Amino acid sequence: MFLNLYRLFVRFRSKIFTLFCRSSFYRIGSHTVLLPPIRLAGEQHIDIGRNVFIGPNSWFQVIKSNLEREGPVITIGDETSIVGSCTVTAVQCVVVERGVLMARNVYISDHTHEYGLHDVAIKDQGLAKVAPVCIREGAWLGQNVVICPGVTIGRNAVVGANSVVREDVPDFSVAAGSPAKIIRRAEPDTLPLVR
Repeated sequence: MFLNLYRLFVRFRSKIFTLFCRSSFYRIGSHTVLLPPIRLAGEQHIDIGRNVFIGPNSWFQVIKSNLEREGPVITIGDETSIVGSCTVTAVQCVVVERGVLMARNVYISDHTHEYGLHDVAIKDQGLAKVAPVCIREGAWLGQNVVICPGVTIGRNAVVGANSVVREDVPDFSVAAGSPAKIIRRAEPDTLPLVR
């Protein structure tokens, strides 16, 4: 009984939180739930689709050097599920397409940090290697996955837990490791038909 009341309270609190946040974002689609606590920066440049779930302790950040751009910098597609404690940070463009599944602690960034100056803290040296990131429809990112700038994860691709992805992963492939390597490929014609 107590657990059912607790679940009802969490669901209600999340819906109220999402409702109050809605006007701050570029867009939040219907039936989307943001589970607090959530850390946000540049939310007016974040577009979240319909039926999206974003779990607690996630961080979505659009870095200010790009705020003069019109439209979204981070796009989260319809029916995407982000379990929680995930980070998506962007200067130029991060697109997560429809139906993507992200396990806990996924990190996605379209930039790195400069580190060449020895007498300046890395956090104060600026950004480097800015390149768009795309996670295509239906992909699955396992726990603790890191997606580096310029990477595209293919449609229905799987990235294994604890992987660091520095190069593109083709459609219908499985990648794992640090750095991630393709360990299996499936041609669309050989996949079972889902009805």
